[in-house]
Amino acid sequence: MKIAVPNKGRLHEPTIELLERAGLHIENGANRKLYADTVDPEVSILYARAADIPEYVSDGAADLGITGLDQAKEADATTLVDLLDLEFGSCRLVLAAPEDGEIRETTDLDGKTVATEFPNVTYEHFAQRGLDPEIVEVTGATELTPHVDMADAIVDITSTGTTLRMNRLEIIDEVLQSSVRLFAREDVVDEPKVEQIRTALQSVLSADGKRYLMLNAPEDRVEEIREALPGLGGPTVMDIAGEGMVAIHVVVDERDVFETITEIKNLGASGILVTEIERLVE
Repeated sequence: MKIAVPNKGRLHEPTIELLERAGLHIENGANRKLYADTVDPEVSILYARAADIPEYVSDGAADLGITGLDQAKEADATTLVDLLDLEFGSCRLVLAAPEDGEIRETTDLDGKTVATEFPNVTYEHFAQRGLDPEIVEVTGATELTPHVDMADAIVDITSTGTTLRMNRLEIIDEVLQSSVRLFAREDVVDEPKVEQIRTALQSVLSADGKRYLMLNAPEDRVEEIREALPGLGGPTVMDIAGEGMVAIHVVVDERDVFETITEIKNLGASGILVTEIERLVE
Protein backbone atom coordinates (compact mmCIF):
# COMPACT_ATOMS: atom_id res chain seq x y z
CA MET A 1 0.00 0.00 0.00
CA LYS A 2 1.61 3.26 -1.16
CA ILE A 3 0.63 6.66 0.24
CA ALA A 4 1.54 9.69 -1.89
CA VAL A 5 2.40 12.72 0.25
CA PRO A 6 3.61 16.26 -0.57
CA ASN A 7 7.38 16.29 -1.02
CA LYS A 8 7.80 19.95 -0.01
CA GLY A 9 5.93 23.16 0.65
CA ARG A 10 3.53 24.14 3.42
CA LEU A 11 1.76 20.77 3.40
CA HIS A 12 4.85 18.57 3.76
CA GLU A 13 5.71 18.96 7.46
CA PRO A 14 2.12 18.77 8.81
CA THR A 15 1.52 15.65 6.72
CA ILE A 16 4.65 13.89 7.99
CA GLU A 17 3.85 14.90 11.57
CA LEU A 18 0.32 13.49 11.27
CA LEU A 19 1.59 10.18 9.91
CA GLU A 20 4.12 9.94 12.75
CA ARG A 21 1.46 10.66 15.36
CA ALA A 22 -0.76 8.01 13.79
CA GLY A 23 1.99 5.42 14.32
CA LEU A 24 3.26 5.29 10.72
CA HIS A 25 6.85 6.18 11.52
CA ILE A 26 8.80 6.84 8.31
CA GLU A 27 12.12 5.06 7.94
CA ASN A 28 14.93 6.04 5.58
CA GLY A 29 12.97 9.09 4.50
CA ALA A 30 15.89 11.33 3.66
CA ASN A 31 15.45 14.42 1.49
CA ARG A 32 15.39 13.91 -2.29
CA LYS A 33 14.26 10.30 -1.99
CA LEU A 34 11.23 9.30 -4.00
CA TYR A 35 10.14 6.43 -1.75
CA ALA A 36 10.41 5.66 1.95
CA ASP A 37 9.41 2.70 4.10
CA THR A 38 7.35 2.87 7.26
CA VAL A 39 7.30 0.70 10.37
CA ASP A 40 4.42 -1.16 8.74
CA PRO A 41 6.02 -3.44 6.12
CA GLU A 42 2.80 -3.22 4.08
CA VAL A 43 2.84 0.58 3.85
CA SER A 44 5.33 2.80 2.01
CA ILE A 45 5.51 6.50 1.21
CA LEU A 46 5.74 8.10 -2.23
CA TYR A 47 6.91 11.73 -2.25
CA ALA A 48 5.36 13.89 -4.98
CA ARG A 49 4.29 17.43 -5.81
CA ALA A 50 0.97 18.19 -4.13
CA ALA A 51 -0.55 19.01 -7.51
CA ASP A 52 0.54 15.66 -8.96
CA ILE A 53 -0.77 13.46 -6.15
CA PRO A 54 -4.35 13.08 -7.49
CA GLU A 55 -2.98 11.81 -10.80
CA TYR A 56 -0.50 9.46 -9.08
CA VAL A 57 -3.35 7.87 -7.14
CA SER A 58 -5.75 7.81 -10.07
CA ASP A 59 -3.15 6.16 -12.33
CA GLY A 60 -2.20 3.52 -9.76
CA ALA A 61 1.28 4.76 -8.84
CA ALA A 62 -0.10 5.15 -5.30
CA ASP A 63 -3.14 3.74 -3.54
CA LEU A 64 -3.77 6.64 -1.17
CA GLY A 65 -2.92 10.31 -1.42
CA ILE A 66 -2.73 13.22 0.99
CA THR A 67 -3.22 16.60 -0.68
CA GLY A 68 -5.54 19.58 -0.85
CA LEU A 69 -9.13 19.30 -2.03
CA ASP A 70 -8.32 22.14 -4.45
CA GLN A 71 -5.66 19.98 -6.13
CA ALA A 72 -8.02 17.02 -6.45
CA LYS A 73 -10.77 19.19 -7.92
CA GLU A 74 -8.35 20.74 -10.42
CA ALA A 75 -7.09 17.31 -11.48
CA ASP A 76 -10.72 16.23 -12.04
CA ALA A 77 -9.74 12.75 -10.88
CA THR A 78 -13.14 11.08 -10.88
CA THR A 79 -11.78 7.78 -9.55
CA LEU A 80 -10.73 9.35 -6.24
CA VAL A 81 -12.76 8.93 -3.05
CA ASP A 82 -12.47 11.59 -0.34
CA LEU A 83 -11.99 9.48 2.80
CA LEU A 84 -11.12 11.98 5.50
CA ASP A 85 -10.70 15.71 6.11
CA LEU A 86 -7.32 15.98 7.85
CA GLU A 87 -8.18 19.43 9.23
CA PHE A 88 -5.11 21.39 8.19
CA GLY A 89 -4.05 23.41 5.17
CA SER A 90 -7.37 25.25 5.15
CA CYS A 91 -7.72 27.89 2.46
CA ARG A 92 -10.18 29.33 -0.03
CA LEU A 93 -10.13 29.56 -3.78
CA VAL A 94 -11.62 32.97 -4.52
CA LEU A 95 -12.52 35.22 -7.42
CA ALA A 96 -10.96 38.65 -7.01
CA ALA A 97 -10.79 41.83 -9.09
CA PRO A 98 -9.11 45.25 -8.76
CA GLU A 99 -10.76 47.13 -5.92
CA ASP A 100 -11.00 50.33 -7.98
CA GLY A 101 -12.18 48.59 -11.18
CA GLU A 102 -15.53 47.98 -12.84
CA ILE A 103 -15.81 44.27 -11.92
CA ARG A 104 -18.06 44.12 -8.84
CA GLU A 105 -19.71 40.69 -9.17
CA THR A 106 -19.26 37.37 -10.95
CA THR A 107 -21.69 38.15 -13.78
CA ASP A 108 -19.58 41.15 -14.79
CA LEU A 109 -16.93 38.72 -16.07
CA ASP A 110 -18.98 37.15 -18.86
CA GLY A 111 -16.81 37.57 -21.96
CA LYS A 112 -13.94 39.02 -19.89
CA THR A 113 -10.59 37.44 -19.01
CA VAL A 114 -9.77 35.54 -15.78
CA ALA A 115 -6.23 34.43 -14.88
CA THR A 116 -5.66 31.45 -12.60
CA GLU A 117 -3.49 28.47 -11.72
CA PHE A 118 -6.74 26.45 -11.48
CA PRO A 119 -8.28 26.57 -14.98
CA ASN A 120 -10.49 23.48 -14.57
CA VAL A 121 -12.04 24.59 -11.29
CA THR A 122 -12.45 28.12 -12.63
CA TYR A 123 -14.12 26.96 -15.84
CA GLU A 124 -16.56 24.79 -13.86
CA HIS A 125 -17.39 27.68 -11.51
CA PHE A 126 -18.39 29.96 -14.40
CA ALA A 127 -20.05 27.21 -16.45
CA GLN A 128 -22.41 26.43 -13.57
CA ARG A 129 -23.54 30.07 -13.74
CA GLY A 130 -23.93 30.13 -17.49
CA LEU A 131 -20.97 32.49 -17.95
CA ASP A 132 -18.19 32.21 -20.51
CA PRO A 133 -15.07 34.24 -19.71
CA GLU A 134 -11.70 33.52 -21.28
CA ILE A 135 -9.64 31.48 -18.82
CA VAL A 136 -5.90 32.21 -18.93
CA GLU A 137 -3.69 29.70 -17.14
CA VAL A 138 -0.69 31.20 -15.33
CA THR A 139 1.96 29.72 -13.06
CA GLY A 140 2.69 32.02 -10.16
CA ALA A 141 2.21 35.74 -9.45
CA THR A 142 -1.47 35.46 -10.37
CA GLU A 143 -2.36 38.57 -8.37
CA LEU A 144 -0.24 40.74 -10.67
CA THR A 145 -2.09 39.90 -13.89
CA PRO A 146 -4.93 42.45 -13.55
CA HIS A 147 -2.37 45.23 -13.07
CA VAL A 148 -0.46 44.42 -16.28
CA ASP A 149 -3.58 44.10 -18.45
CA MET A 150 -3.36 40.31 -18.69
CA ALA A 151 -6.72 39.72 -17.02
CA ASP A 152 -9.79 41.48 -15.69
CA ALA A 153 -9.90 39.26 -12.57
CA ILE A 154 -8.21 36.26 -11.01
CA VAL A 155 -9.10 33.05 -9.25
CA ASP A 156 -6.47 32.31 -6.63
CA ILE A 157 -5.81 30.60 -3.31
CA THR A 158 -5.99 32.70 -0.15
CA SER A 159 -5.81 31.92 3.55
CA THR A 160 -6.11 35.37 5.13
CA GLY A 161 -6.63 37.67 2.14
CA THR A 162 -3.54 39.70 3.01
CA THR A 163 -1.74 39.19 -0.31
CA LEU A 164 -4.86 40.17 -2.23
CA ARG A 165 -5.28 43.34 -0.23
CA MET A 166 -1.60 44.21 -0.68
CA ASN A 167 -2.17 43.98 -4.43
CA ARG A 168 -5.34 46.09 -4.26
CA LEU A 169 -7.62 43.19 -5.14
CA GLU A 170 -11.08 42.66 -3.69
CA ILE A 171 -12.78 39.27 -3.25
CA ILE A 172 -16.08 39.19 -5.12
CA ASP A 173 -16.94 35.48 -4.92
CA GLU A 174 -15.84 32.25 -3.27
CA VAL A 175 -15.08 29.41 -5.65
CA LEU A 176 -14.07 26.61 -3.27
CA GLN A 177 -13.27 25.95 0.39
CA SER A 178 -10.34 23.59 0.66
CA SER A 179 -8.35 21.64 3.23
CA VAL A 180 -6.00 18.68 3.10
CA ARG A 181 -7.76 15.34 2.62
CA LEU A 182 -6.96 11.65 2.55
CA PHE A 183 -7.95 10.31 -0.86
CA ALA A 184 -8.15 6.72 -2.09
CA ARG A 185 -8.72 5.16 -5.46
CA GLU A 186 -12.17 3.59 -5.83
CA ASP A 187 -10.85 0.07 -6.29
CA VAL A 188 -8.94 0.02 -2.97
CA VAL A 189 -11.46 1.77 -0.70
CA ASP A 190 -12.76 -1.47 0.82
CA GLU A 191 -9.36 -2.98 1.54
CA PRO A 192 -8.70 -3.57 5.28
CA LYS A 193 -5.36 -1.74 5.19
CA VAL A 194 -7.04 1.40 3.84
CA GLU A 195 -9.53 1.38 6.70
CA GLN A 196 -6.68 0.76 9.17
CA ILE A 197 -4.82 3.83 7.90
CA ARG A 198 -7.97 5.97 7.86
CA THR A 199 -8.81 4.92 11.44
CA ALA A 200 -5.26 5.66 12.62
CA LEU A 201 -5.36 9.17 11.16
CA GLN A 202 -8.87 9.79 12.49
CA SER A 203 -7.76 8.74 15.98
CA VAL A 204 -5.14 11.50 16.00
CA LEU A 205 -7.67 14.11 14.87
CA SER A 206 -10.16 12.93 17.49
CA ALA A 207 -7.55 13.29 20.24
CA ASP A 208 -6.71 16.90 19.36
CA GLY A 209 -8.03 19.26 22.00
CA LYS A 210 -8.96 16.42 24.36
CA ARG A 211 -7.58 15.50 27.80
CA TYR A 212 -7.89 12.38 29.94
CA LEU A 213 -9.11 13.24 33.43
CA MET A 214 -8.65 10.78 36.33
CA LEU A 215 -9.75 11.36 39.90
CA ASN A 216 -10.80 9.73 43.13
CA ALA A 217 -14.24 10.55 44.51
CA PRO A 218 -16.37 9.74 47.56
CA GLU A 219 -19.04 7.17 46.69
CA ASP A 220 -21.80 9.39 48.04
CA ARG A 221 -20.83 12.26 45.69
CA VAL A 222 -20.48 10.26 42.47
CA GLU A 223 -23.74 11.45 40.90
CA GLU A 224 -22.94 15.10 41.61
CA ILE A 225 -19.44 14.72 40.18
CA ARG A 226 -20.77 12.80 37.17
CA GLU A 227 -23.10 15.70 36.36
CA ALA A 228 -20.21 18.15 36.63
CA LEU A 229 -18.04 16.29 34.13
CA PRO A 230 -18.50 17.50 30.52
CA GLY A 231 -17.11 14.26 29.17
CA LEU A 232 -17.05 12.42 25.88
CA GLY A 233 -19.80 9.99 26.79
CA GLY A 234 -20.33 8.86 30.33
CA PRO A 235 -17.39 8.62 32.77
CA THR A 236 -15.97 5.25 33.79
CA VAL A 237 -16.44 4.57 37.51
CA MET A 238 -14.27 1.89 39.18
CA ASP A 239 -13.95 0.60 42.72
CA ILE A 240 -10.57 1.20 44.38
CA ALA A 241 -8.92 0.15 47.58
CA GLY A 242 -10.16 2.32 50.39
CA GLU A 243 -13.61 2.32 51.92
CA GLY A 244 -16.11 4.73 50.43
CA MET A 245 -14.00 5.83 47.43
CA VAL A 246 -14.18 5.19 43.68
CA ALA A 247 -11.99 6.13 40.72
CA ILE A 248 -13.50 8.09 37.83
CA HIS A 249 -11.91 8.35 34.37
CA VAL A 250 -13.28 10.54 31.59
CA VAL A 251 -12.21 12.29 28.37
CA VAL A 252 -12.94 16.03 28.36
CA ASP A 253 -12.33 18.96 26.07
CA GLU A 254 -9.15 20.83 26.95
CA ARG A 255 -11.05 24.12 27.17
CA ASP A 256 -13.25 22.67 29.95
CA VAL A 257 -10.42 21.38 32.17
CA PHE A 258 -9.79 24.54 34.22
CA GLU A 259 -13.35 25.10 35.41
CA THR A 260 -14.10 21.38 35.73
CA ILE A 261 -11.22 20.76 38.14
CA THR A 262 -12.37 23.58 40.40
CA GLU A 263 -15.96 22.30 40.42
CA ILE A 264 -15.20 18.64 41.10
CA LYS A 265 -12.63 19.50 43.77
CA ASN A 266 -15.32 21.45 45.60
CA LEU A 267 -17.48 18.30 45.38
CA GLY A 268 -14.83 16.21 47.14
CA ALA A 269 -12.72 14.89 44.26
CA SER A 270 -9.05 14.22 45.06
CA GLY A 271 -5.96 12.81 43.36
CA ILE A 272 -6.95 14.61 40.16
CA LEU A 273 -4.68 13.83 37.19
CA VAL A 274 -4.92 15.36 33.71
CA THR A 275 -2.95 13.84 30.82
CA GLU A 276 -2.68 14.42 27.07
CA ILE A 277 -4.19 11.92 24.64
CA GLU A 278 -2.14 10.84 21.64
CA ARG A 279 -4.90 8.93 19.85
CA LEU A 280 -8.59 8.39 20.44
CA VAL A 281 -10.52 5.69 18.59
CA GLU A 282 -14.22 6.39 18.89
